[in-house]
Amino acid sequence: MSDILIVDDEKDIRELISEILTDEGYSTRSSSNSADCLNQVSNAPPDLLILDIWLKDSGMDGIDILKKVKIDYPQVPVVIISGHGNIEIAVSAIKQGAYDFIEKPFNLEQLLVVVRRAMETSSLRQENKKLKQKDMVDFELKGESSIFRNLMSNLDKVSRANSRVLISGSSGSGKETAARYIHSNSKQAVGDFVLINCSTFDEEDLERTLFGFENHDGIQQVGALEKAEGGTIYLDEISELPMDLQGKLLKVLVDNRLNRLGSDKKVDVNLRFISGTNTDLLQKIDDKKFREDLFHRLSVVPIKIPNLSDRIDDIPVLAKYFVGKLSSINGLAYREFSDEALTFLQGLKWPGNIRQLKNIIERVLILGNPSEQISSDELIIPEVKLQDNDDSIDSISPELTNMSLREAREAFERNYLLLQINRFGGNISKTATFVEMERSALHRKLKSLGINSGQKI
Repeated sequence: MSDILIVDDEKDIRELISEILTDEGYSTRSSSNSADCLNQVSNAPPDLLILDIWLKDSGMDGIDILKKVKIDYPQVPVVIISGHGNIEIAVSAIKQGAYDFIEKPFNLEQLLVVVRRAMETSSLRQENKKLKQKDMVDFELKGESSIFRNLMSNLDKVSRANSRVLISGSSGSGKETAARYIHSNSKQAVGDFVLINCSTFDEEDLERTLFGFENHDGIQQVGALEKAEGGTIYLDEISELPMDLQGKLLKVLVDNRLNRLGSDKKVDVNLRFISGTNTDLLQKIDDKKFREDLFHRLSVVPIKIPNLSDRIDDIPVLAKYFVGKLSSINGLAYREFSDEALTFLQGLKWPGNIRQLKNIIERVLILGNPSEQISSDELIIPEVKLQDNDDSIDSISPELTNMSLREAREAFERNYLLLQINRFGGNISKTATFVEMERSALHRKLKSLGINSGQKI
């Protein structure tokens, strides 16, 4: 990755910079004016933009181009150069998002140092983008239980309609996957699915992200609501939407039009709204933290996503699905589950729901032996607990999950008594006193369990 676009109205400067960078192994291209520059950026965004502030016979100067590029291609680092540089211009460029500022005539070493650092920044941004894209791989809804079949029936029904949908459910239960399913099976599938998580923005950034903006120079940023035109917008964690923005969103729902920030112009929008929440919006309404009129506009059709613990019959299906999907995505060997491992998974608590199951499977695939079945021992992870009615019981031997109650009780008693005999150095009298049994009764118990009274562990 070494594509650098050099923009300067002086041919000698463009060629000089290009020769220097080409000698260092970079690939370069050049432009002399704003129109050609923006056209090149639009057709193939560079890894780095080196941009002169003053461009003769050009519709926009370097600062204007900088603003435009940072809005449309924020991942592209921009290094500003100028023969008329001063501290005010440098500060202005940095404030507008420039990576760095170099004054002509520039020092060769200084130029190379800035370019190397900017390219490292570009490389990191591209890698982060790839990782995010990898993390956003679509997963399918999977299951066979009656609860799951009922959920899918409701999703199919709502997909065929154009109604607004409010999806509720605990974190990790699959709300986004359900929203994507609705979109993919609706007439809005011809448009984009745009996801906005309301909890990840501050209020000002969220408003700009949703509604877009225009400034006095006419520079525009199209908001998420416009990007979803003809498609679907999924507003995740809608409960975190600030009250002021709730009112503005309500107006969009009523009028089917919006105003970009900084503009009085009305923009018509035609899209489907799906919202998600892991909190009780009715309680938020009671607490005066969510508008009741907005709630009723968004929740025309409410969909509840069940917790994984409520559909444990689906766990083997989901586990096998994730092994297939994750092994393919990560280039890892496909592994089968042992019967004991699947049974063990069904006995675990799942506070993180399906996301937690996916993460555990991915961890096992990465760290486990690719030539062996997935065993129950591999699934014993500190943060994973077994289902029980007493939160003080955090762990249990995986083998016990495949035994009858009588067999499990005998196994526990045998291990427990061997532990106590070992603890007291084989002294049966002390062991009997500690476990609060008559010595003769203890001897009979040991015999029934097949334990020799002199046996230790």
